Amino acid sequence: MTTTTTAPVAGTPAVRPPVRRPSHRLRAWATRAPLLPALVFMVVITQLPFVATLVISFFDWNALYPDARHFTGLANYGEVLSDPDLRRSVWTTILLTVAVVGASLVLGLLLALLLDRRFAGRGVVRTLLIAPFLIVPVAAALLWKHVLYNPEYGLLNGLLSYVGGPQPDWVSGTPLLAVEAALVWQWTPFMMLIVLAGLQSRDQQQIEAARVDGASDRQIFVHLTLPHLRRYLELGALLGSIHIVQNFDAVFTITSGGLGTANLPYTVYQTFYQAHENGLASAAGVLVVIGSIVIATFALRVVSSLFREEVSRA
Repeated sequence: MTTTTTAPVAGTPAVRPPVRRPSHRLRAWATRAPLLPALVFMVVITQLPFVATLVISFFDWNALYPDARHFTGLANYGEVLSDPDLRRSVWTTILLTVAVVGASLVLGLLLALLLDRRFAGRGVVRTLLIAPFLIVPVAAALLWKHVLYNPEYGLLNGLLSYVGGPQPDWVSGTPLLAVEAALVWQWTPFMMLIVLAGLQSRDQQQIEAARVDGASDRQIFVHLTLPHLRRYLELGALLGSIHIVQNFDAVFTITSGGLGTANLPYTVYQTFYQAHENGLASAAGVLVVIGSIVIATFALRVVSSLFREEVSRA
């Protein structure tokens, strides 16, 4: 029995076997695989300590008496919310955050409007205005405490003595205001950069059309610029709130938490390192993290809305 082989007809393309392409799932894993070490590292560094803190927050655990620790459930959280000192620290944290973020936003907006104009030396001025945000927080707090606030050789009292003014003790007389001023000085450049990015993303054709129609600078600012900057101002307020709520350096360095300036992070530090109440400090720390997550959620929504607006304009 013979087998006949049919030769391909001239002019007819040869049939090639189908090329097997990698599946969509395999390609997705291939693109994400290089990120796995960083993801594992981030989980180990951030999430595992938080889980440990969460577990400790359910125990009555004093470091001086480790054998006496026992499970208490939500008792630590109840004590955190009912303790007068801790409640006072929560109120101080709110006051500090609102004052610093509000003042930083207003000053950042004014400086951004200044830098949005063209003038000689604008690059140098911009660099100088950004510099405070680049200073290490502890160094910035030390600078304000000793170089500016010191009642004997500080710059503020030196200027007042030059004009014959009083010589107040800034830290003792206005402790919370002293901390707020140092933080406002450091966070104003951050707000300025965010607002400046919003100013430079305005539709210049719309502004020119408003000028042709006879709109004044004030009308353009109120009806065009401010509505456009609303998202950027919200983003600056939310990001600033996340960091100010967790601020520890300025309070610890300038006032050491005294004179009614102890915020929640400093109270957690006192509870953990001075009172050795690990469970109570962990419960307070968990509440700080939860508050930060809530603020960060709103910040991410604002960022995503900004990205959607930019994509729609493109």
